[in-house]
Amino acid sequence: MTGKSFVITQDGTQIFYKDWGPKTAQTIVFHHGWPLSSDDWDTQMLYFLGKGFRVVAHDRRGHGRSSQVSEGHDMDTYAADANAVVEHLDLKNAVHIGHSTGGGEVARYVAKFGGNGRVSKAVLISAVTPIMLKTEAFPLGLPIEVFDGLREQTANNRAQFYKDLPIPFYGFNRDGVKPIDGVIDNWWRQGMTGAALAHYEGIKAFSETDLSGDLKAIEVPVLILHGDDDQIVPYKAAALEAIKLVKHGTLKIYEGYPHGMCTTHADVINPDLLAFIQA
Repeated sequence: MTGKSFVITQDGTQIFYKDWGPKTAQTIVFHHGWPLSSDDWDTQMLYFLGKGFRVVAHDRRGHGRSSQVSEGHDMDTYAADANAVVEHLDLKNAVHIGHSTGGGEVARYVAKFGGNGRVSKAVLISAVTPIMLKTEAFPLGLPIEVFDGLREQTANNRAQFYKDLPIPFYGFNRDGVKPIDGVIDNWWRQGMTGAALAHYEGIKAFSETDLSGDLKAIEVPVLILHGDDDQIVPYKAAALEAIKLVKHGTLKIYEGYPHGMCTTHADVINPDLLAFIQA
């Protein structure tokens, strides 16, 4: 697959991207979570397209329609790939929104490449910032055994694992919450489109990368959104710590919302994003 919907990075990786809307409009760039693709942002992209924005999203290397390469499954390369898309499209004054692993990608991208008028604001949703892994320096994190378990399930039965994980991801295991088959199937579809190797190695990237320094380095306004019933990235060790590190941050915690709240509660999240962007 080649053509105008791909950018070629310095190491020859093809990164797929979507670019919808007027090229002169305010641009919003979306960064997806593990192990999904830019399709996870369809609801947000259509919403903001309808509001007159230009919307851009890419598939992380090894995810979705991007190249299934064996190298570069780390946060530095993720950010560099995002920058390749931004430079290819020559985006300026853009708002960057990241969910989960994509939130970590946004933090690294904005800190490293966000100068020269490229970025106006950033949003971290259910993000892995500042670090997910429990360490001596960050005792609030999750033990390494949690991530070893993710690696084992990814390696041994990825197809079934990707059927099971959306249940807590969207809070479908909570009392009174009815699972939505289409949402589960779409999560599975996106996951299985990507490469097992990229997903396996990506677990280390999203869990062990310390993004504290990146958060401190961000100069633009940052909105941090998290649900207090997030069963994937616990909000107390993520959002409540991340807000302490950014210079110009706004925090909003949603009572009872799950990790995948951009999908399950788009009717609330989308207007909140719009308000921040237009403020």
